[in-house]
Amino acid sequence: MNHPCWNDWNFGWSWLLWIGFIALMFSGLGNWGYTYRAHCRYDALPRSVALAILDERYARGDIAREEYVRVKSDISGAAK
Repeated sequence: MNHPCWNDWNFGWSWLLWIGFIALMFSGLGNWGYTYRAHCRYDALPRSVALAILDERYARGDIAREEYVRVKSDISGAAK
């Protein structure tokens, strides 16, 4: 009785290919998970940082009160 891995094509080395395939799958999933988390964390400017910048610009006199109120409501509305 012949074992299915011992044939003329792979001489019993097919297990090595399966281990490599599984390792590539884990590596790919790990890389996808890392990049997904990194992009979620660093892509968007946090609301508190945006409000701090807006407060600083208003305190320096770079923007008028009407624009300050409008932008602050936009930032607060976008976070919800």
